[in-house]
Amino acid sequence: MSGVAVGVFVFLFLLVTVLGFAAARWRRVASLDTLDEWGLGGRGFGTFIAWFLIGGDIYTAYTFIAVPATLYAGSVVGFFAVPYTIVVYPLIFLFLPRLWSVSHRHGYVTPADFVAGRYDSKPLALAVAVTGILATMPYIALQLVGMQVVLEVMGLGTNSDNWLVKDLPLFLAFAVLAAYTYASGLRAPALIAFVKDTLIYLVIIVAVIYLPSQVGGWDNVFAAATDSFAAFNGDNADAIASGAVPGKGAIPPPAAHWAYATLALGSALALFMYPHSITGVLSTRSRKVIRQNAALLPAYSFLLGLLALLGFVAIAAGVKVENAQQSVPQLFEQEFPPWFAGVAYAAIVIGALVPAAIMSIAAANLWTRNVYRAFIKPDATPKQEATQSKVISLVVKFGALLFVLALPNKFAINLQLLGGVWILQTLPAIVVGLYTRWLHRWALLAGWAVGFAYGTWLAYGVEVPGDPGSHFGGPLVVFPGTDTKVYIALVAFIANLVVAVGLTLLFRAFKVDPGVDQTLATDYTVEAGDPGVAPELDPHQPAHA
Repeated sequence: MSGVAVGVFVFLFLLVTVLGFAAARWRRVASLDTLDEWGLGGRGFGTFIAWFLIGGDIYTAYTFIAVPATLYAGSVVGFFAVPYTIVVYPLIFLFLPRLWSVSHRHGYVTPADFVAGRYDSKPLALAVAVTGILATMPYIALQLVGMQVVLEVMGLGTNSDNWLVKDLPLFLAFAVLAAYTYASGLRAPALIAFVKDTLIYLVIIVAVIYLPSQVGGWDNVFAAATDSFAAFNGDNADAIASGAVPGKGAIPPPAAHWAYATLALGSALALFMYPHSITGVLSTRSRKVIRQNAALLPAYSFLLGLLALLGFVAIAAGVKVENAQQSVPQLFEQEFPPWFAGVAYAAIVIGALVPAAIMSIAAANLWTRNVYRAFIKPDATPKQEATQSKVISLVVKFGALLFVLALPNKFAINLQLLGGVWILQTLPAIVVGLYTRWLHRWALLAGWAVGFAYGTWLAYGVEVPGDPGSHFGGPLVVFPGTDTKVYIALVAFIANLVVAVGLTLLFRAFKVDPGVDQTLATDYTVEAGDPGVAPELDPHQPAHA
């Protein structure tokens, strides 16, 4: 343990703690006791704040741990995260302004609110809400996994059998997070995102300039990675040929091209289906802010590409770790001066706090609006809704904490694989629903159920290489009728669409009641300040009186 590194880390952590509690007075209003204020920051964030908030929301601590770790481990499709974040922004430029408009017009707080209003279907809205909560929980747990990795490399709790020594730093960090999220709501991660993203940019830019110079330059970095993978493949040729062990490489071979492409496309389609991503978007003050951010956020993709290459730098630097997720923190420990290593550790841990806060808020809002208010207390006041969300946000955080402490990290990673499969099944109801109501509400529900169940079954059947009989071994499956591996989520999504379209034709032929659409065509293009669109709407009053 380096006293200097730990000291710098603690100082920066305390700084963001102060900011988290101070956020309750930032952009101050009379009360935070509504979901618009506590859960969406007053729906008033401009381009500058939203850029930090949405970027901090999407690029999580686990991203900064896992992406270079996949390259360090020699995954031939490990670089897919970079093109997928490039693909996603044109998509959100198209459909998220429409979601913002209709949500602003009707006071919708969650994507399930929109589904309930569009399709007049509480069961379909409940399916979207439950899927969002289930997909978000392991995502929060993975932020904890990222924090654990950094704390282990720092020397806090390493190789200790005493839980008080081993897990107390992690528990304290999340207790602080829970406290200031409860007090300040979405304003806390929005304010902390300034510090988080500044530190991340600083650390990555310094790393990609300084670290290669310490290991012989970029030529040596790529040569070392290539030689390392070639040596592994040569030593394990028989096991690789039998499929017991995956081969390593920097560029996907032809057999993996579809795997790479479908991982990128499927992940891009799923990213803004996650409730925390939509929460960040709905907190903005106008459609224009969303479009401007869709144009500006690719700067993070550039950062991510540089970050991914640190996996190769770790190989060139001779970093040896059993857990690939420790490769980048260990690289920082080995190559940076202690004071800057402390800055780097703080950047990653703070990078976990921002998305974890937004995720817990988003999950709590789903519970409050689409379970508690929809089925338990329909006459809940705005203050009761806000209180319910605050309490549930605590439950969600500590549930994820106990999950990580009680079970091996592999379970969190496996569930996150399922999270991507599950959340993509909500796309027809949300995105297609923004453009047309042709799909029938019961057909959408049936399609969701088929995609959800089929995707889970496919993921369950994937074995971990070298471990026969195991389950949830990866995100890829052989596409039916071919020998080509593709992303499981897309296969399930295709099944979802086939069922939804087929049953829609059937239900429309038999004139099954499609429900009453509570939205108007003009609702999808309104801007803040337009007639009838107040800065904040009372969610308990109908938009069209």
